[in-house]
Amino acid sequence: MIIQNFEELAITDKKKDCLRILEAGLQAANPENIISKYVTPSEIRINDKIFNIGEYSNIYSIAFGKAGDSMTRALNAILPVKSGIIVIPKGSKSIIKSKKFQIFNSRHPNPDQTSVKAAKEVMKFVQNKRSDELIIFLVSGGASSLLALPNEITLDDKIHVTNVLLKSGATIQEFNCIRKHLSKIKGGKLVENMKCQGISLVMSDVEGDDLSSIASGTTYMDDTTYADALAILDKYKIRWKTPEEVLRVLEDGVNKKVEETPKKSRIENMVIANNQDCLKAMQETAENIGYTVSTMQVFGDIKEAVTKILEKITEEKTCIIFGGETTVKVLGKGIGGRNQELVLRLLKNTQKLRKMIIASMGTDGIDGNSVFAGAITENIKMDLNTIKEFLKNSDSGRFFQKQKGNIITKPTHTNLMDIGVILK
Repeated sequence: MIIQNFEELAITDKKKDCLRILEAGLQAANPENIISKYVTPSEIRINDKIFNIGEYSNIYSIAFGKAGDSMTRALNAILPVKSGIIVIPKGSKSIIKSKKFQIFNSRHPNPDQTSVKAAKEVMKFVQNKRSDELIIFLVSGGASSLLALPNEITLDDKIHVTNVLLKSGATIQEFNCIRKHLSKIKGGKLVENMKCQGISLVMSDVEGDDLSSIASGTTYMDDTTYADALAILDKYKIRWKTPEEVLRVLEDGVNKKVEETPKKSRIENMVIANNQDCLKAMQETAENIGYTVSTMQVFGDIKEAVTKILEKITEEKTCIIFGGETTVKVLGKGIGGRNQELVLRLLKNTQKLRKMIIASMGTDGIDGNSVFAGAITENIKMDLNTIKEFLKNSDSGRFFQKQKGNIITKPTHTNLMDIGVILK
């Protein structure tokens, strides 16, 4: 069971059903259930191409992202990987113990010195491999901060920009556009000049499975420009909060004083799992329990996402399964994350409706700046002013602590965006 406090939360039949559906979504995101669909002991099949393992003198793996260790374990169980590197977030204890893998624990969502050290080691590893060898890159969400090699700026500048963007409400694609143009490794730069063969297996945590945005396109390429990066700073009116050195790098890029990011992919990249896989497994479980199900995905501004979900709620008995990833503008100094805030906003807006269970959680097990994965609640009558106060302080985590509604998983070693359920 991935949901650690399942029994404490499952205090009614409906809540138990809801948690069972969420658990199915989490199990579908487990790399051990995914990698074997593409990799066998003799070959790897991606993008209608077959890579014969026997053709390579050595197989290596480099994994970065929240699923880095679990993807490596799944791959290593199938193929004779000679050695490799794993880069996962701090606080996530590696589930793989083999000495042939060098393991780094970097910070997320802000990079740190370990992110820089890991990036340098990964770069060196890639550049030292021969043409008859194969590196399998295992890429998952969260990697943008786990590998950091700032280009002409300091790490402090990079951290400052990250903080400004985190609070701005920028989408992950916009966020990563800026990251790619301030990095020596992202946007395909990692693999641009490597001599060996490479394949990238990617677990998607972005809308539309945009390979140039997942992990900031480290093993792919980049279809955005320096001009796009500056336009994003202007769109969110944060240019004045951005360090001068950062602006100089972006402006030099616009004025063609520095090279653009690679515009062509050097190796095969394939999305092997996404949020839809979670939703399918959840739908199957809900239908097996006996519910009539409708599924949807929500992205972008959290208030708009709430409106879209509310439109789906009808008078009939219903099970709405939703996924995706919303963006939240942080207003206060509270504890919480987009999933807990989504549940709180839905609770606020369903006060006059019939009884229902509302739940949402991150498949990575970490929601915002809290230690919780998400929240589950019944739309019981609550004082609206109290709810508004918690929302105003971005404090959804503490709200659900009082209600004993926080979902706890700890790091799940995977990341396929967010999943949620409404049972009515």
